[in-house]
Amino acid sequence: METISTNQSNEPTALLGSDPAFLEALEHVSRLAQLDRPALVIGERGTGKELFAERLHFLSPRWGGPFTKVNCAALSETLLESELFGHEAGAFTGARTRRRGRFERADGGTLFLDEIATASARLQEQILRVIEYGEFERVGGELTLKVDVRVVAATNVDLPDLAAKGEFRADLLDRLAFDVVTLPPLRARPSDILDLSDAFGIRMAKTLGHPLFPGFTADCRDALLAHSWPGNVRELRNVIERSVYRAGPTEQPITAIHIDPFESPWRLGRQISEKPVSAPPAEFARSVAVFETGLLRRALQAAGGSQTEAAQLLDLSYHQFRRLLKKYRIS
Repeated sequence: METISTNQSNEPTALLGSDPAFLEALEHVSRLAQLDRPALVIGERGTGKELFAERLHFLSPRWGGPFTKVNCAALSETLLESELFGHEAGAFTGARTRRRGRFERADGGTLFLDEIATASARLQEQILRVIEYGEFERVGGELTLKVDVRVVAATNVDLPDLAAKGEFRADLLDRLAFDVVTLPPLRARPSDILDLSDAFGIRMAKTLGHPLFPGFTADCRDALLAHSWPGNVRELRNVIERSVYRAGPTEQPITAIHIDPFESPWRLGRQISEKPVSAPPAEFARSVAVFETGLLRRALQAAGGSQTEAAQLLDLSYHQFRRLLKKYRIS
């Protein structure tokens, strides 16, 4: 997601999926969209929180207004304050002209605050004031401005837990959490993995100008289903696009899934040293000694003390067995 952007197309991005867990989240958003209240979208990274926030906006009575996005984690406190509330000329070094903030630009529409948990306590208080009263001042300004904005926030952390620790304002959480949409991770919607893979594959093949997308072999599809997808839909899209581009134009099903782009025989930090080892580490030597003496003693016990029979049990010659006894001083 870009740091800051405004959607002026009045057209939501498609959300793909038919798994019951996913459809339940879509239905939740559709109902919530009709109520002009703040909302929280919670989910792991890559689950599509921004897309669900867009759906909240475009299904709401505010669909004709702006949908404005801000990534709170991408800016310092000072810059984020200026982006949210704007500033007056001369408010700080480099502020040559007045600048409208995102709350002003979102007037009549929706403001999406991504990674809300990273906002400072002071900014959380200012955001709360806008939600409560629709009022704020620009940085360096004295005039109180009024706006009509619906705030939708998103995070991938446990906000109630942060609030209990005093790391997030409980009153802001109360206002944002009029209702909370929790998105299922991709591993919880397995029936969507292959459908999404085909959709991403077709899209990538078109982007590359390939005549067709031939699909994946059965082994590849099994690999897709077996992966845990910690990066969720974003990771899946990257994997599919990478695999299609590496396969090149082909009419045969793609035979390789490239999940880890760093995988290489020469991967840094994982290469086997070509320098000869002068001596085994002491811990290794001790472990070998303990293992071998244990074998020798158990063989002697099983053979009733007969060294010849014990050597045969270990598939050693009599002289090899005697040398080991002498090495470890076993009488």
